Amino acid sequence: MSFHHLGLIAPLLRAIEAQGHTIPTPIQEKAIPRVLNGSDVLAGAKTGTGKTAAFALPILQHLDQDKTATRLPRALILTPTRELAAQVENDFKVYGRFLSLRTAVVFGGVNINPQIRQFQKGVDILVATPGRLLDHLGRKTLDLSRITCLVLDEADRMLDMGFIHDIRKVIKCLPPKRQNMLFSATYTPEIRNLADGLLKNPAQVEVSPGNAAPQAIDQEVYQVSQDGKRDLLSGLIRDGSWHQTLVFTRTKHRANKLTKQLLSDGITAAAIHGNKSQAARTRALADFKNGTVQTLVATDIAARGLDIKHLPHVVNFDLPHVAEDYIHRIGRTGRAGERGEALSLVSGDEQALLANIQRLLKRQLPVRQTPVTGAVKTSRPATPARPASTAATPGGSPQKTRTRANPAKARPGMNRRPKNTSWLPTGLKPKKQAAAWSAV
Repeated sequence: MSFHHLGLIAPLLRAIEAQGHTIPTPIQEKAIPRVLNGSDVLAGAKTGTGKTAAFALPILQHLDQDKTATRLPRALILTPTRELAAQVENDFKVYGRFLSLRTAVVFGGVNINPQIRQFQKGVDILVATPGRLLDHLGRKTLDLSRITCLVLDEADRMLDMGFIHDIRKVIKCLPPKRQNMLFSATYTPEIRNLADGLLKNPAQVEVSPGNAAPQAIDQEVYQVSQDGKRDLLSGLIRDGSWHQTLVFTRTKHRANKLTKQLLSDGITAAAIHGNKSQAARTRALADFKNGTVQTLVATDIAARGLDIKHLPHVVNFDLPHVAEDYIHRIGRTGRAGERGEALSLVSGDEQALLANIQRLLKRQLPVRQTPVTGAVKTSRPATPARPASTAATPGGSPQKTRTRANPAKARPGMNRRPKNTSWLPTGLKPKKQAAAWSAV
């Protein structure tokens, strides 16, 4: 089946063809006709299957055919992260390039005034994160009384991030008569409860089992110590001539630390996480997409919804605590039918996390032999031995000071104070006083 058989209008078909798409994905083939019919939709599909187009195309068609004159937004799409919101808004612009519809995206971390001015000019499609949207509603700079369509994109991720109360506050500001859609990568009891309260007789669309990894991704494991992960990763990137690699760490601190280490190894890298300003996050992602940055080190903020075309490699520098997040991480590669590679660097203290992931996947991940250490060892210069320091004796002649001995191995009488201590400083704080004595 082609897009021409889905009932889409000519301007949308032109935009689809301009993107090089000819055949809809399964989620698009099943969801688009139901959205066009006006039904509420509960849709689930594994990551990388084109969920955004499945709701963007029919929404654009509905709004284009509705000639109501208003400057207020008529479609609202809620997303969990800033990056996903920007990506979704860009998709609406791409598919609606031959239509006269206005789009806007609002999220936190940036100046609110340009967003207010954009509302004043008029918006048809609004993509937003819940926090900044509620900020606008509290300031009364935004009116949602003309919304005819609501989409919760990556709904499971929003619930994971604790947005359920924000979502309910937003829903209370919407008119009761509207079309509702809930798109999620996984189905959980919490998602079911949300859907039961939001959707009315929904058409349920699910094209793949929940928590399934795309078949186009080659998944493998390296067993390596925590201390050996950095050298192994640098060697893989350098020796394999990897030009574009997305690396996931468990914390923001580790993302920053690994980025600095990769840079010192001669590998261009940037970090993206919640502590970065929105400008820095946008710049890092843009540099990664255009090839200026070779490696993007990210926390799970980038694990959902980001569409990086032709991304060949994803590396789990740290395994996630939640097994389902593994699926969303590796789903950044192997998209749209392309092949991809996902490698996980697993240390001894992560074996339980690996077992949880394999239990979710219902299969064992192959273990790749770790390269010889010398083949991946970075070319960092060895840290020179610290020269023995000197201290002045009462007579003025320098003498070498001893390194403080390990108390567990100290010989009897080794740490006795010297008889002549008149030259030592007195009246110091305990730590400084102890340091002065240890220099003797």
